Amino acid sequence: MIEWIVILLIVAAIASLLGFRGVAGVSAGIAKVLIFIVLIGLLLMLLFGVLVFA
Repeated sequence: MIEWIVILLIVAAIASLLGFRGVAGVSAGIAKVLIFIVLIGLLLMLLFGVLVFA
């Protein structure tokens, strides 16, 4: 999922540079949602002790 976030942020940056504000906004918005989902998942894994720090 992090790959998708990076791809969407790159698409948003390129679209913004080329003047496609709508595409840039949508890509950035989807990336924000995916970042939020990843952070919630990480928080839940930490809460339930799935991640082990060595």
